[in-house]
Amino acid sequence: MSGSMFSALAALIGFAVTALLGFVMIPFLRKLKFGQTIREDGPQWHQSKQGTPTMGGLMFIIGFVAAMAICFPIFMKVVGGETNTTVTKIVAGMILACGMGLCGFLDDFISIKKHRNLGLTEIQKLILQFAFAIIYLVSIRMAGGTSEMLIPFAGVVDLGIFYYIISAVFIVGMVNAVNFADGIDGLNASVTFVVCLCFMVTAFIMGQIGWTVFSASAAGACIGFLVWNFNPAKVFMGDTGSLFLGGIVCAIAFGLNIPVLLILFGIVYICEILSVVLQVSYFKATKGKRIFKMSPIHHHFELCGWNEVKICMVFSLVALIFGVISILLVLFGL
Repeated sequence: MSGSMFSALAALIGFAVTALLGFVMIPFLRKLKFGQTIREDGPQWHQSKQGTPTMGGLMFIIGFVAAMAICFPIFMKVVGGETNTTVTKIVAGMILACGMGLCGFLDDFISIKKHRNLGLTEIQKLILQFAFAIIYLVSIRMAGGTSEMLIPFAGVVDLGIFYYIISAVFIVGMVNAVNFADGIDGLNASVTFVVCLCFMVTAFIMGQIGWTVFSASAAGACIGFLVWNFNPAKVFMGDTGSLFLGGIVCAIAFGLNIPVLLILFGIVYICEILSVVLQVSYFKATKGKRIFKMSPIHHHFELCGWNEVKICMVFSLVALIFGVISILLVLFGL
């Protein structure tokens, strides 16, 4: 069985497990009264979503882990060829993503119990996120990883100790950027599906079949979740899911040693978090004026009259265009 077939199988398992879990998980979350608390300052029509089950990210976390647990060991036995460092990076990447998901789970659980749209404090979340990022980077270093980074048009550059400082900050920043892309039905899952699909192609081109399987598992799980999360959503992923997805895209980018290209692969995430930073900074500087009608930027387009399906399609298309650009940079060795 070839690497591409393993990837297809991983995507299928990720999709099937996640989609089927919806029949069990959604009624269970509803029974526990784990409903979403909608922001009062958000679009008024979002108030109709009040009480929709959240923490649905558990569905695709389980789907992804199941796909990897089934496919990766078989792949290693049948095909093999992966170095110990690569295997460690893949396992550490799974732990990084699940750790970020745990951070989101605690945030969701506390906010649900307190019946408010606020769980962990910002400081508490940052401490946890940096802890998981540091554990990830240390484990990679102990497994033989280097401080070298592939930078487009510059080649491989050894950043020394600064690699770990920059990487920790970058991981935490990107994880939170992915979190900001969650706010309307299907947006985060559809964009992340495209990002993981592009990463899958990139890993295949680079001959990193283990990461091809990893990316395919995540992409399949995202599609499985969209069965239930696409507008009108029957369940939300919550911070449990969005922070997990942030960990996933970071793990793939660092695993392939192209974290700089995550700026292109994850352009939608970058725009989401930048829109918040710009909005808040401009609001404070001008004492009340705004650049956007509302941030993150998907809400701006929503208030401009775009429906949620259109926003998902356009944002996913943007992610695809920049993903293809990134693939071409890798393909031509730039």
